[in-house]
Amino acid sequence: MSAQPVGESRADDKPWRKGPLVTAIKDRLPGRRILPPRYSAFPFAAPTKPRHAQLLPAERRLGMDYDTEWARQPGARVARRVLQETFLRATIRGLASPTVQGLDRISHLDGPVIFVANHHSHLDIGMVLRSIPQRFRDRTFVAAASDYFFDKKWKAAASSLLLNAVPIERKRVSRRSSDNLLALLHDNWNLVIFPEGGRSPDGWGQDHKPGAAFLAIRRGCPVIPIHIEGTDEVLPKGQNFPKRNPCTVTFGAALRPSPNEDARAFGPRIEAAVAILADEHRSDWWNARRNAASGQTPSLAGPEATSWRREWTRTASKPKTPVTKSEKKRAWP
Repeated sequence: MSAQPVGESRADDKPWRKGPLVTAIKDRLPGRRILPPRYSAFPFAAPTKPRHAQLLPAERRLGMDYDTEWARQPGARVARRVLQETFLRATIRGLASPTVQGLDRISHLDGPVIFVANHHSHLDIGMVLRSIPQRFRDRTFVAAASDYFFDKKWKAAASSLLLNAVPIERKRVSRRSSDNLLALLHDNWNLVIFPEGGRSPDGWGQDHKPGAAFLAIRRGCPVIPIHIEGTDEVLPKGQNFPKRNPCTVTFGAALRPSPNEDARAFGPRIEAAVAILADEHRSDWWNARRNAASGQTPSLAGPEATSWRREWTRTASKPKTPVTKSEKKRAWP
């Protein structure tokens, strides 16, 4: 009789492992199929396929493939107006208390128009939508990054309903993006676009992409430059929680492309107009126009220097806000 090694057992020593009761319990454990045989085939289970057959890629419904047509139907437009007049208005007023200037420069215009603004914060979209006149706002859509605002279903639905956002490619030139925007412009919708392509990482402006100029030339509509000041202090890039800070939105006179002007020439004119509005906010209308006539308008891109130098220059160039009595009381010591 051979000795059995310590710690080792034979299958015959534990016959209870194969009993009918244990088998029934195992079949009801999570992950086990408990459907009767007649319910184990399609359509009650996943369909089978031939071994060598290649399946078609799953249909994408996010990003550039997200359909925003529902957001421009009458019911969605009514809901959007209610949300913008309540939730969006209260949010913008509570965080920014915006001062709007230059609306008299666009009082004679009708749609469609293209609103072009600098971009420092996600709050910029709400600032523009709350500042433009109601006759434009009811038929205005926003060009939004497909990789950010349309990467999840809830974000895509919220952006479409609240902002009437339309997805665009911002990291590469896309014929599909321009065709979608042009189709809405030809349908007499107004466009809000940020030619910088993304929020500023350090508070200074970035080079404009020629998309807005291209759309204006193809549609033959005016471009309204807008400068937004102060949102980089409310909710800058990389900050998750906003803080209150007064902001200013300045509208400029409408720009129209010349008969033989292409996007590469019209784009810098739009960028220069936004820079002039920034200079006007920091000084006054006369000095801003004098600097523009002499070619001395301060650049929105800031100095070519190290990060700390750029931050110091940006802080020093901001207009000084008056100190209130409560701030004087809290001042040290």
